[in-house]
Formats: sequence, C-alpha cells, structure tokens
Amino acid sequence: MEWMAAAGRIVEAVGTRDFPCALARGLREIAHYDYTVIFGYVGSARPIDLFDDFPPDRRRLHVEEYQEGPYLLDPFFLASLGASEPGLWRLREIAPDRFYQGEYYRSYYAQTGLAEEIGYLIAVNGQLKLVVSLMRREKRFSSAEIRALKRAWPVVDAACRKNWQDVALEDGERSPGMEERIEEAFLSIGEGVLTARERQVVELTLRGHSADAIGKLLDISPGTVRIHRRNIYSKLRISSQGELFSAFINAMLGVDPARGSRDAAPAGRRSPRLRKASGRG
Repeated sequence: MEWMAAAGRIVEAVGTRDFPCALARGLREIAHYDYTVIFGYVGSARPIDLFDDFPPDRRRLHVEEYQEGPYLLDPFFLASLGASEPGLWRLREIAPDRFYQGEYYRSYYAQTGLAEEIGYLIAVNGQLKLVVSLMRREKRFSSAEIRALKRAWPVVDAACRKNWQDVALEDGERSPGMEERIEEAFLSIGEGVLTARERQVVELTLRGHSADAIGKLLDISPGTVRIHRRNIYSKLRISSQGELFSAFINAMLGVDPARGSRDAAPAGRRSPRLRKASGRG
C-alpha cells in the first residue's frame, strides 16, 4: 500500500520540478538506498545530469569527474547504446566479464566505495536514453528487493518517459564532433605505432573484457590477445593497465602528458583524479 501511494505521488508530479524527488522518495519506499542519480544519454555525447541527491563531495566524483571521460567505460553508458534491453539491471549483470579487475574499476569506480549500484534503463525516444541509478554504500540489494523494484518498472518507465519526453540537450552539453573525439581518443593511443587490431584490443581491454572475451569478439585466440597486449605495452613503453587508462583519459581531454597541456579539452574541464592501481579486484 505504501508503494501504491508513492506511485500516485510520482504520477501526480510528472511534468513538475518535484518529479525526480518524488521518484526517489517512492523508490525508497520499496528498498532503502543511499544515492540517486539520473543521467540522460544521447549517443556518445557527454551525459546530462538530470537529477542527483549526492552531497557536494560525492557529486564531484559521481557526476563532475564521471562526465569528464570515465563514463565512456561505464557499463550503464554502454547499455544505453543498445547493448541491453530496457528494464532494471544490476551493474554486475551488464558489466564485461573482467570489469571488477579492469582499470576503469580500479582507477575510478572503486573510489565510490559502493556496495552495489543498480539502474533502470529507459528508452525515452529514438535518441534519448535514461539510467535511473540507485546506489548503496553498505550492502547489496536482496533478491526480494530486486523483485519488488522490478514490479515498479511499469510506473517508473512510463512516468520517466512522460516527464522527459521533451528534454533537449543544453547548450554546451553536446560539443560538435563528440563521437569523432571519442574515436580519435582510442585511435590516438599509439597512433603511428599500434596496428588497427592492437587498437581494438586496447579499447576492449579498457572496457573490462578478459582475453577470452576479446578473443571471441575479434575471432582470435586468447593467446593471440595476450601477445597483442604484450606488444601494446612494449610499443607504448608502459607496464600496466593503469598507464593505459590514463593515456585514454588524457587523449579524451586533449592533454599532452609530455607538456601537461590541453590542446583540445573544452575550457573549465579538469582531469579526473585517478588513484594508483593497487591490484584490487
């Protein structure tokens, strides 16, 4: 009965400024959690922060630093590109097989200290996708809580689609040629040094795929993938995924590591704080 009352308040708030708060309050009637963030994704453009209830220090990590480039390796972002059906997903259900050993997790995501993140993936229209993320600091959502949150899906889906059906990208959110910048960032890692296949291995490695998974995706053996990785590290004169991850973020931001300059980064952006890889999985 509490959810039914909350659902009524959510529907009533559609189209008003209070809608995101009403949605978060309603979902907390089903299962307690600590933080909510709602990102809007249009292709590979910089995510739109439609709503969040983080305290300032948390917001810096979860929103501001995330938008600088790490989002490109986020499983929920990748799901928004069409890899997953709309609905409620646990992060671990849509993440690559080595996500928790990958450098995105170790250098960025582990800083969040979250016990679990789950998200409603919502297709608003042919362009805009939403992810309504629910985050917990101390324990994972139980199976019963997940079932209850899935039962709320029809209301969450319909209300969010209705509320944000006319959302437009704000000026500056989608910089011209963003997709090209992303592609160039991956290509610029080892430009003139790495082969096309080696650059594919770089991208899939950064996204958190194991050698076995990369082998299946590229139709080569896992042993060949490992050889490619050794050659990549040798050619780039690096020794860890951490250095590879930093190279990608620097490429996205237009930072020249040799000079510490930014040739292509938009004004006002700064590089995310990357903690030194510790081998944590």
